[in-house]
Amino acid sequence: MFSGSIVAIVTPMTDSGQLDLEALRQLVDWHVEEGTSGIVVMGTTGESGTVTEKEYFAAIDAVVKQAAGRIQVIAGSGAMSTNKTITLTNQAKELGVDGALVVTPYYCKPSQQGLYEHFKAVASHCELPIILYNVPGRTAVDLLPETVAKLTELENIVGIKEATGDVSRVTELNRLIETPISILSGDDATAYDFMKLGGHGVISVTANVAPGLMSKMCQLAQAENWKQAALINDKLSGLNDKLFLEANPIPVKWALYRMNKIGCGIRLPLTELDSRFHSQVVTALEQANVELS
Repeated sequence: MFSGSIVAIVTPMTDSGQLDLEALRQLVDWHVEEGTSGIVVMGTTGESGTVTEKEYFAAIDAVVKQAAGRIQVIAGSGAMSTNKTITLTNQAKELGVDGALVVTPYYCKPSQQGLYEHFKAVASHCELPIILYNVPGRTAVDLLPETVAKLTELENIVGIKEATGDVSRVTELNRLIETPISILSGDDATAYDFMKLGGHGVISVTANVAPGLMSKMCQLAQAENWKQAALINDKLSGLNDKLFLEANPIPVKWALYRMNKIGCGIRLPLTELDSRFHSQVVTALEQANVELS
């Protein structure tokens, strides 16, 4: 249901830190033009943890309306509590999104049984197609393939964003899962290898700054044209590395600012990219032939 290059879109902000919805709308149009398959709004890269609930829904609404059916829109709607996750997912549905990206509950470190019951409750109380989101580096809990396989028996669990960076997870998931789902990489640096082993695409940070290249790489991989896909992946390799010199989305927001796509605003506790990393990010952008202002 979801495949190809799906951008985990940033949330543009003014210098004073206010949401810049007009810049967000322009980014949506750019991604449509560049061939991006889908947009995740209000995910980790979108600074969902730093915005108010009013801002959260305003950003989703702006993306859905600007997309106007031209591109799939997925809302990040995971929270630490099951009840809040259900509420956010259902409210996102009312705004017209095509699916929900639901991260594992963070900080509270539930067991595998707790994770299963959490996602089962969300799936049973929400009608949206749900993409599970496993990112143990941020949440301190790992949604194991055996648990994912059980969850895919539920009708509206349609995919997983696997952000461990462990490409062997693709093989394990495909071995265990009986009902086909979208298996998506959440790690740009290993996305090519992930797809080569049977993944269906990537929810990408790098696509924020090089949407055309990332889309083309995914299209070639889907066509099993691995040689040409590898050439593009090589061009993206610098970005896949340097956009994580500091915590995401710090470097990617600075890169977009340097490209004159957004303002320099970012919300505390995140701060602007340290100046000692600027030249490395610029070099990576130039390697990918990204036009700078």
